Formats: sequence, C-alpha cells, structure tokens
Amino acid sequence: MKIYNKYIAAIAVSLVLASCKAPMATVIQDDVKNNIPENFKQDEQPDVNNNSGTTPWRQFFTDPNLVSLIETSLKNNQELMITLQEIEIAKSGVVAKKGKLSPTVRAGLGAGLKKAGRYTSEGAGDASTDIEPGKEMPDPLGNFEGGLMANWEIDIWKKLRNEKDAAVAHYLSTVEGKNFVLSNLIEEVADNYYELLALDNQMDIIQQYIKLQTRALEIAKIQKQAAAATELAVKKFEAELAKSKATEYTIRQEITEKENQINALCGRYPQPIVRTKESFMSTIPQTVYTGIPSQLLANRPDIKQAELELKSAKLDVEAARKEFYPSLEISATLGLEAFKPSYLVKLPESIAYNLVGELAGPLINKSAIKANFQTADAKQIQALYEYDKTILNAYLDISNLMSKVKNIDQYYQLKSQETQALDQSIDIANQLFKNSRADYLEVLLNQRDALDAKMELIEAKQKQLSTVVDIYKGLGGGWK
Repeated sequence: MKIYNKYIAAIAVSLVLASCKAPMATVIQDDVKNNIPENFKQDEQPDVNNNSGTTPWRQFFTDPNLVSLIETSLKNNQELMITLQEIEIAKSGVVAKKGKLSPTVRAGLGAGLKKAGRYTSEGAGDASTDIEPGKEMPDPLGNFEGGLMANWEIDIWKKLRNEKDAAVAHYLSTVEGKNFVLSNLIEEVADNYYELLALDNQMDIIQQYIKLQTRALEIAKIQKQAAAATELAVKKFEAELAKSKATEYTIRQEITEKENQINALCGRYPQPIVRTKESFMSTIPQTVYTGIPSQLLANRPDIKQAELELKSAKLDVEAARKEFYPSLEISATLGLEAFKPSYLVKLPESIAYNLVGELAGPLINKSAIKANFQTADAKQIQALYEYDKTILNAYLDISNLMSKVKNIDQYYQLKSQETQALDQSIDIANQLFKNSRADYLEVLLNQRDALDAKMELIEAKQKQLSTVVDIYKGLGGGWK
C-alpha cells in the first residue's frame, strides 16, 4: 500500500510539473524611442529649457473672446464628457482586479429535504441511527444550515497582481487620453475661431469690391451714353457684379456653418459668436519654442497614453502566461447545520466547518489558454507598433509645422506686397478708363486680381495663426 501511495504521489508531482510549462512572450525592442533624433533640424540648436508645450493655454491665448469660448467648451463638450466616463470605467476595472487579491467571504442560509433509499448504505445507516434514546432519525431527512463561506486564490505566481497592474496602467492611459482630448478640443476651438474671423474679413473685402464694381458699372453706362464704351463693357461689369454678390452669399453661409461648428464644440445650441474682427489682420502670431524631440515623450499626452497602453499589454501577457501554472485555492466554511431548525441552537453539536486547499493546474486541452496567451502576445506587439507610430508622427508633425511657420510667414509678406501693388493698379486703371485711355478688360482684370490677392492674404493670416496653434498642440500644449 505504501508503494502505491508513493507512485500516486510521484504521478501527482509529475502532473503538476508538466502543467507548469509555459511559452515565453515575444521579446520586443523599442527602436523608435531609443533612436529619436536630438534636434528637429540638424542645422539648428534649440533652447532645451524653453518649450512652448509646457505653457498653460490661458497664457498662450490672449484674445478674451477666444478664451471665453475655450472655457465654455471645456465645461460642455460632449466628447470630453464621454472621455471622463471612460476614466470612471477604467477606475472601476482597477477596483475589480484589486478585489481578486483578497478573500471572498459570503454569508448564506440553506434548507433542504432528502429521502435516501432504504436499501442503500446511506439509507440503512440512517435507519439504524438513534439521535436520542427512543427517537429514530426522521425520514425524509431535512437539512438546515447557515454560516460563512470564504474562498481565496493565493497569488503565488503574481498573476493577479499583474492583472491589477495592467488595469492601473490602462486607467492611467485613459487619463492621458482625456488630456489629449483637451488638447485637441482647444486646438479645434482656436482654429475654427480664426477661420471665422478670416471669413468676416473676407466678407468685408467682397462688400468693398461690390461697391467698387457698382461704381465701375455706373462709369461704363455713362461712357456708353457718350459713345466712349460699348454695350459689351456694360454687360461685362454687370456679370462681374452679379458674381461678386453671389460670392457674398456663399461667404454668409460659410460664416453660419462655422459659428454652428464652434457652438457644437461648446456643447450648445446655435447662438452668435462674440468676436472682434477689426484687429484680425494686425494680429501677430505667438512665438513658439520647440525644445528638443525627447521632450515630446513627456509633454504629449497621446504618446504617454500609448506608452501606458504598451505597459498594460506587457502585463496582460505575463498574466496570460501564468494561466499555465497551477493555482492554489483555499475554501472554508463555518456555521451551524442540523436536520431540524430547533437543533441549530444546540452547541457545539450543530457547529460545522470545512477547510480545503487545492492546488490544480491545466494538464490536457490547453487550447483556450494558449489562444488567450497568443492573443495577449499579439496585442503587446500591436501596442508597441502603435507607440512607435505615435512618436514618429509627433516628430514629423513638429518638423512639418516648423517649416510651415517659416514658409507661411514669407508667403504672407509677399502677398502683402502683391496686394499693395494691385490696389495701386486699380486706381491707375480706373483713372485711365475714365479718360478713355484703357478698356474695360484692363479694369476688370485688375479688380479680379486685387480681390483674389486680398482673399489669399486673409487666408494667409488665418494659416499663420492656425499653424502656431497646431504646433503648440503638437508640442503637447493645451491640456495643462
């Protein structure tokens, strides 16, 4: 008998050891993070201690109307509210995973009735048992119980702690996700605000142009009466005037849509957007300091979010890997049990308890565990690629925007010169037309060129301001 017990024990140990074999997770290396360039441009030495991404948005934006819109959007924006609820969901996930580390204790009451066959070992035993002198065991036999039940999985492999740490990392990533939403929201409000001011200024330009064309049409009609011009000139000026009036209504519609877009970001129904359009063209863009690329890792919330998701994925792989190991569970009960309710109060006879420890591991048919591990391993690799992509895109965004800031400044200066020259040519053309020294085509072409140049100049100013906002957001600004 002792030999059999030894064999049984050896087999049990062998089975437990066999269940401990677990595959290894894929070893991943973060080459993109490790090889991030020292500067955004090799021929420049940026100020390491000066980075506009750390500037609070209230200091970066100086227009009081824009500041008011941003404040409203931060209070009412629905996308931001949805993100806040995602944080609460992730926080509850942390509490749930943390709870698995502690014993589960339940209280319960139970009642039952059982009739065993007379010609069974249980039935024969009950029939021959006397509870008290002269009192046989009742048939059928009742069972009444009440007490505490506890169950606890001992975290011997740190599997549960890995699951909790993964949930914590995911929770922290949702917080960074909220910060990224904040940064994007502020950028959207500012960009749309500047686009609205640009449309206001374009509306002023088209209305001035309509007045100019109206006067030119009147001159053409007078010259026709004096036989100094033809009906063709009059019709050309009429067509140009009609085209400009049509453009005015197009801009009006764009202003309405842009106002509603801002109201949507502010989480409110349509209402007028308070703004001052007169100072738009004279607004000087903020000076932006980029710092060094490695500071993006600490400043940009989307990069920090991706990094935390990568950490969570790695911990999930470890937890999935440890599913191959045996688990140790302890179960215990303590309470009162009797076949009649009146006997429950008879102590210590009615006291019942149970204590069981179980060490068990998967042995056959591990396909589900293997599939979960492979899924977690693939998600870990996927999270690394997502993290690398976020870092690379952030660097490229800043590099592109830095170039755009310089080029748009040069573009704006040249457009200003073009506009001034065309304004002067309009006056010259009008004087020549009045004196019959230039035909109507020269006047029309000059007016069209001047209108296009002024419209493009306004667009250039809007791009100047929006590009600065974009690079501020790209550096991680806006959420602090």
